[in-house]
Order: sequence, then structure tokens, then C-alpha cells
Amino acid sequence: MYATTTGTSPSMYSNRNVTSAYRQVNVQTGINGASPHQLVAMLFNGFFDAIGQARAAMASNDIGMKCDAIIKSVRIVDEGLKASLNLSEGGELAQQLYGLYGYVTMRLTQANLHNDPAALEECVRLLTPIREAWMAVAPTTDNTPRPTSLEVQA
Repeated sequence: MYATTTGTSPSMYSNRNVTSAYRQVNVQTGINGASPHQLVAMLFNGFFDAIGQARAAMASNDIGMKCDAIIKSVRIVDEGLKASLNLSEGGELAQQLYGLYGYVTMRLTQANLHNDPAALEECVRLLTPIREAWMAVAPTTDNTPRPTSLEVQA
């Protein structure tokens, strides 16, 4: 009447595995239905989440978790945010963001190598205004006017 699972270890269905699978499905579903603007917002959110994990790992001296979290944040910045820039049409702003993202990637690597929470904080301080500006220019479905210019200071 009931199917048995042969060769399946009990740990295969641990809370951690189920939670991880749920997150993966949830993220994939969010990505599939997201606009380009929402995708960049998701990258920023993922970056700040990964930095939070890295901070916690540094505080608890969990080297493996710290490395994983910082590597994730580096990939988000380098393969996500930096790679999404249109350098041929983005003008000076795209060039400046490209340089900033390169610097943040370097500082994250240094934070990982030297177990330096101050370097993580610097990266957060640098990307917070960029994230806030990105959220402020979110497209709307109504006819609410948006600011015509936006100054970003980093």
C-alpha cells in the first residue's frame, strides 16, 4: 500500500534540504516572472542577504559559511550587477558603476582573505545608496510621475 524508499538516507529529507529546495523553487519562480528592473532588485537583495550571512559567519568563526557567503556576494556583484551594465549606451554612469562594482568585488575578496568585517561594512555603505536609487526609479503601472533626474553619491 505504501511505497518504500530503498537506499534513501533519512538525512535526505532534513529541514535544511527541504528549506533549500523551497528557496530554489521560490527564487526560480520569482525570476521567471520578474521584469528586468525586478531582477536587478533581486540581485541587490541577494547581495545584502549574503553579506548578512557573511557577518554572522565571521562572528561565529564559521570559515566555511563565511567563504560561501562572500563568494555568493562576489558572484552577485560581478556576474549579476556588473555584467548587467550596458557600457556602450550607459554613458558615464555605467562606467562609474562598473568601476564601483570592480572595487566592491576586490574589497569582498580582501574581507574573505583577512576575515575583515570592516571591509564588508564598506561594501554595504557603497552599495546601499545604489540600491536605494534603483528602488526609487522602479517603474509603475499607474501614471505617477517619476523624478526626471537622480543624483547618486557613493
